[in-house]
Amino acid sequence: MGDYPLSARESARGRERRARVEKSEIDKDVCVCVMVVGAPVVPPQDLPSRPRRNRRSPTVRKAFRETILTPDNFIYPIFVHEGDENIPIGSMPGQDRLSFKNGLIKQVREARAAGVNQVVVFPKTPDNLKTACGKEAFNPNGLAQRSISLLKDTFPDLEVYTDVALDPYNTMGHDGMVRSDGVIMNDETVYYLCQQAVSQARAGADVISPSDMMDGRVGAIRQALDDEGFTNVAIMSYTAKYNSAYYGPFRDALASAPRPGSEDWKIPKDKAEYQMDPANYRECLREAALDEAEGADIMMVKPAGAYLDIIRALRDSTTLPISAYQVSGEYSMLKAAAAAGYLNERDAVLESLIAIKRAGADLTLTYYAIDAAKWIQEGN
Repeated sequence: MGDYPLSARESARGRERRARVEKSEIDKDVCVCVMVVGAPVVPPQDLPSRPRRNRRSPTVRKAFRETILTPDNFIYPIFVHEGDENIPIGSMPGQDRLSFKNGLIKQVREARAAGVNQVVVFPKTPDNLKTACGKEAFNPNGLAQRSISLLKDTFPDLEVYTDVALDPYNTMGHDGMVRSDGVIMNDETVYYLCQQAVSQARAGADVISPSDMMDGRVGAIRQALDDEGFTNVAIMSYTAKYNSAYYGPFRDALASAPRPGSEDWKIPKDKAEYQMDPANYRECLREAALDEAEGADIMMVKPAGAYLDIIRALRDSTTLPISAYQVSGEYSMLKAAAAAGYLNERDAVLESLIAIKRAGADLTLTYYAIDAAKWIQEGN
């Protein structure tokens, strides 16, 4: 170190400090670093800025961290069914269809203990209750409505979100009613979505979440809620819901995939007629402008991980809160890779959630909510 030439810009104080360091190394009063064999001996670069100074220790890195992830950011999606026992979902390891009688409250209690106090409820409707028009969606004694009431009665301060769409109740597996020629009926569907939303609000829901992607549904639902006196019930709109390949495990969990059609009744094989094309960016800005004008309180992007640019686009175009859904396929991919030993599950999950928040999401719906919350607490 004493052989290095002094920079012309080095101050007298700097020279004195370096002399003290050299002496301390000689006296063995401080830890002496062992040089790498074969490393060149070079003078320090004359750099006005060294970004690594702000990454030099855990304390400094934590102090300068720009994106902070907390359990408050998570909404936990839960599947509910009528049975007495939880049923594991094969394509989503670690996730169950929760028993309304026994599993639902226990799981939500665990989530709250981890710091997650927001849930969204997805009911598994028995096949015998499904119809072409999906009227079970607004049955006041339906599974969704009873689940909402049970949760609010048990945990009054729990924030309960709902799902508004007909696919869990529709024999054809679509978010809207399907005409015999295969056309998804927009305005007729919206009429029933309004009834579904009001029934959920009556059951105690805090936030109504239309996931159907029908035109005009946010404004219609807002008006229906207000007309019934539910002016404080919020709407989290699935603003940019893409026709994604990542939804498969979710549809397994609810048995809500589109059904095969026939000569007499054509059924679209996918949801491209109403969900957004994954190739499109500008279209999300149009959807966002409409949803905000119609009274949405929160706007969602779904899926999250492959659509970080869309999250950012919405974040930059509105002052409304933004949510993003880390969907079933994203969850299952992480689970599969971790099970195969290809990545560290904890680190990969937290990194993915940080990326979603960094892109601009205030809230993230994730099946990892409980695990991630516990990991965050352990890290603190």
